[in-house]
Amino acid sequence: MKYIYSLIIIALFAVSCSGGKKKSVEKVIESGNLETIRAKRVELVSEQQVINDKIKLLDEKIKSLDTTKNVPLVTSIKVNTEVFEHVLELQGNVTTKDLLTVTPEFNGILTKVYVKEGQSVRKGQILAKIDDGGLSQQLAQLKIQAELAKTTYERQKRLWEQNIGSEIQFLQAQSNYQAQQESVNQLNKQIAKTTVIAPFSGTIDDIITEQGSVVAAGQTPLMRIVNLDNMYIETEVPERYVSDVTKGKSVSVNIPVLGKIIETKIRQAGDFINPANRTFKVEVEIPNDDKSIKPNLTARLKINDYTNENAILIPQSVVSENSEGEQYVYIVTDKSDKNIGTAKRVIIKTGKTQDDIIEVLKGLETGAEIIQEGARSVKDGQSVEVLKMEETK
Repeated sequence: MKYIYSLIIIALFAVSCSGGKKKSVEKVIESGNLETIRAKRVELVSEQQVINDKIKLLDEKIKSLDTTKNVPLVTSIKVNTEVFEHVLELQGNVTTKDLLTVTPEFNGILTKVYVKEGQSVRKGQILAKIDDGGLSQQLAQLKIQAELAKTTYERQKRLWEQNIGSEIQFLQAQSNYQAQQESVNQLNKQIAKTTVIAPFSGTIDDIITEQGSVVAAGQTPLMRIVNLDNMYIETEVPERYVSDVTKGKSVSVNIPVLGKIIETKIRQAGDFINPANRTFKVEVEIPNDDKSIKPNLTARLKINDYTNENAILIPQSVVSENSEGEQYVYIVTDKSDKNIGTAKRVIIKTGKTQDDIIEVLKGLETGAEIIQEGARSVKDGQSVEVLKMEETK
């Protein structure tokens, strides 16, 4: 190599010296003679061509003698096995089963509202009262009639036990008493419907209908009650994941508006496939000790649907595909102490992908050195120089 570079320097020096014996360009220009100037230009062009030809010859010789000139420079990754947890990314909504708009069971005037917005209530607590429309007076009369029927029945029973009177009189007294008692019970149930009670413990979120309004059974919304203790996220999962997304699988929940990331699990996976969109429902439990999570918030879910404890993972960018649809990578073999090795094409079988990595199921073994940068420019069997080697986790 040193010999060749010396030849180049000597040749350039010789040309320079030979040019020195001739008139310089400055002298020719000062002469002002057009023919002389043109002749000088032709002379210089000829000399330039000669020099280029000589440089070309020298380059060809350097190329034949320098065995490292055609070796491409690459970087590589040494693969190891690691835990691979693939996640399915979905979007869901926060909800709760303890969220209810309370409606009355009785038609009438809302005479009293006993609670206010933001108030905590317990299950069974009276929330409001509706005018019973005179049912209380009817109940009082029925109770009087029921007491009379009871007295008549008890007397008739004692007489019947003493063999006094007819059986039909006893049975009539008994039937009348039972009928009166049933009427009282039915009216009590009707009057009970005029009292609105809390179906579960929670907080009064909104008073919808004001006191004094006329309300209709099952139609008029009175108030909304919510319990933030039993919150969960509901989402729909494509049917192809029905065997992978199951109860107990780990889930990472991100609630963007709150800046919260919560690690939790699936508490229920539906058994029904919706024929309209080919999905099934999944419920993800979510703790809410500080009551900051509200119903209908949007959440981003990462559900662990696949885990490989000993996975070989490589960047997707190093994977290529041939005309037959086979995927392959280049590995470095027979690497010398000067980091010169041979590129070898290896057919691989890949599995799941996550972000910019892909799982390799077949074709690679632990410790294999995969060409990363420069993988698209090398050929099978070509010598390569490894500039830098990294290791996967």
